[in-house]
Amino acid sequence: LVDCMVALPGQLFYSTQIPVCLWFICRNKRFSPSPAGRRAGGEGRDRAGETLFIDARKLGTLVDRVHRELSGADVARIADTYHAWRGNPDGVYADMPGFCKSATQADIAANGYVLTPGRYVGAEDVEDDDEPFEEKIARLTAALEEQFAESKRLESQIRQNLAQFKTQ
Repeated sequence: LVDCMVALPGQLFYSTQIPVCLWFICRNKRFSPSPAGRRAGGEGRDRAGETLFIDARKLGTLVDRVHRELSGADVARIADTYHAWRGNPDGVYADMPGFCKSATQADIAANGYVLTPGRYVGAEDVEDDDEPFEEKIARLTAALEEQFAESKRLESQIRQNLAQFKTQ
């Protein structure tokens, strides 16, 4: 019956700081009774045996120290992904590592029937910069040394400025 699981970030609600998960339930995954599907002349696609997992825990921005908000673009990204997966003719669905995955019942069984989106979507692809590790560490160490030197120079200048106020 579970059509989609959406893991949301923590701090979205004033009553709790913990992350929440939205469960979308559908009794008949063989067609999509959505008005959008009917208007387009179709009924979506057969989703029997599939569940969509969306991990949206990285979305949203902090509006203060303890509250997070999802922007309109964040909500649209989640909704568009779900509608494309259901077979909306306006969108094309594709699994995105770190964000969404369409899992089969066999995938879910292999994970002990745990319905946590993070288990299925995995991690985002990390872009490799093709810079050898030794060269990268040498470059970053040199940059850090420059920043330390600049920090010492600024500290000395601040101390001189403070010393002027003591003499006045």
